[in-house]
Amino acid sequence: MLDRQPYKGLSRKLVLAFDVGTTFSGVSYCILDPGEVPKIQGVSRYPAQEQVGGDSKIPSILYYDRNQQARAIGAEALQENIIEKAEEEGWTKVEWWKMHLRSKHLNSSHIKDSDIPPLPAGVSALQVLADFMAYLYHCARTYITESHATGRDFLASFSDSIDFVLSHPNGWEGSQQTQIRRAAVIAGLVPDDKAGEERIQLVTEGEASLHYCVSNVLSSDKLARVPIEKPVDDDESSGAGASMRGGVIIVDAGGGTIDLSAYSMESATGTGKGMSFEEVAPTECRLQGSVFVTRRANTFLQEKLQGSRFAERDYIDQMTSIFDKTTKLRFRNADEPCYIKFGTMRDKEPSFDIRSGQLKLQGSDVAGLFQPAIESVVEAIQKQRQASTKEISFVFLVGGFAASDYLFSQLQSRLAPTGVTLSRPDSHTNKAVADGAASFYIDHLVSSRAARFAYGVECFTVFEPYNSEHIKRQHTKCVAASGVVAVPHFFTSIVRKGTRVAEIQEFKHPYRKQDNELEGCKQIEGHILAYRGSDADPRWTDDDNASFTRLCTVRADTSELAKSLRPRTAPGRTYYELEFEVVLLFGLTELRAQISWRDSSGAQQRSPAVVVYDDAM
Repeated sequence: MLDRQPYKGLSRKLVLAFDVGTTFSGVSYCILDPGEVPKIQGVSRYPAQEQVGGDSKIPSILYYDRNQQARAIGAEALQENIIEKAEEEGWTKVEWWKMHLRSKHLNSSHIKDSDIPPLPAGVSALQVLADFMAYLYHCARTYITESHATGRDFLASFSDSIDFVLSHPNGWEGSQQTQIRRAAVIAGLVPDDKAGEERIQLVTEGEASLHYCVSNVLSSDKLARVPIEKPVDDDESSGAGASMRGGVIIVDAGGGTIDLSAYSMESATGTGKGMSFEEVAPTECRLQGSVFVTRRANTFLQEKLQGSRFAERDYIDQMTSIFDKTTKLRFRNADEPCYIKFGTMRDKEPSFDIRSGQLKLQGSDVAGLFQPAIESVVEAIQKQRQASTKEISFVFLVGGFAASDYLFSQLQSRLAPTGVTLSRPDSHTNKAVADGAASFYIDHLVSSRAARFAYGVECFTVFEPYNSEHIKRQHTKCVAASGVVAVPHFFTSIVRKGTRVAEIQEFKHPYRKQDNELEGCKQIEGHILAYRGSDADPRWTDDDNASFTRLCTVRADTSELAKSLRPRTAPGRTYYELEFEVVLLFGLTELRAQISWRDSSGAQQRSPAVVVYDDAM
């Protein structure tokens, strides 16, 4: 285990880490007492799951009534009386709703919004997230109250000293992060002010999984050991530590997304003190989680049973549900048939492979349902290895989908010839993100991250009559306020893709704004672009327009600075010029932007800039 140091804060604090997943969700927590070594614990008792014992997750399911009110959440939504009442009163079941929040820039050609169960009329994905967060918060408070001495007084002692760590897929961007923060406020986790905002930290699921693996797999006494490849029938994960002289890829295979992150360890002592990691390749996020295996199964069943009396919607949905809960999890071998037991002994239709209430499926057909996910993960791993600044020979598979022996064995056999060893943690891989998110808050192991894209600004550049690129665009040239001839669509990169970014590191680029009127200099507005293409050094946005997307807009009030501007002259004209810098700060896992300038006295000023994300991006 990671050797943590005693908490150095001056007052007691509670940290709650939420893992809101596409299919299952959970909460981990840590009580920080001054001078005490932090210990991460999980909420393992939820309403309607009390009899299970030790269950660390609940289904990400809700029921909404006709008035858009949440009426049942989590395991409670699966109770027989709730299902009956829902049918009687016309409630709407909501599942897989997290996929409605996904970034539109993720490669999702294989899915459409219509493939995801719809939300109730009048209910947004933001509202569902807020309702679900509020429920998780209630469950966490109840569990902590019932599990610790003095109960309510114990919880009340934290007052507003409760911080939250909220995880999200690697591919979620500024728009999604803004929605997560907004949902936390709506859910009542924190107040809607600056102090409340500072009580929330966001972390990618990939980075949370790294923290989990460091605590549970890459512990200090195993760092020099090389994992031994074993067949899936053996306890393949039992001793898998890895030599971190190179790098490691963490694959978090969840219900909706599969997130990949590559790291190398920078330093470590014999006790684990001083251990830190840096991201050595841009993260990857693939919409190929386990729910898409189930969705493909639904389509396959419809096609297979066409013409059968069991082709009705209710039968197909029932079979799909059973496939999801049992068949998919048990599947191991493409050469052996598997079964969906859905009916009674009297249910039979041999011509459609249905006998004694069981539908027989060929193993090769089931294997085909997994294939897109397997291909996507292998491709993403190879992409990260190629982009990595360190040699990568080890991959760790975590997350709920990692429990699939077929997925594990197929990835293992595909990666072995490339020199990559794949391992899984011993157990509780579905706790990786929640526990890892809490560890992210406490241990803070990642010192730098790799920029996922090239970030920059589109601007004008002075026309050069002998520059072939400028000549190609001479039909677009225009005259600036100063009289200079310029061409548009020039991209100035502030941060290049793959650049290692430390948390406190700033990236700046100078710009000028010219206007014929002083009024035009009283506000600066800059559009931060993300380049998502393959060019290592993109220069012109009109060369590959589809690969440039507006990440956010930064606005700053420069009216005070404008007062000190003096008119400038050029032949036949007067104009005003404002010089400023666009500053990008990556902070923890969120990109922030500011605008910087010098006032009339020459002192450096920073904007209390407003960053606006385009929800339609």
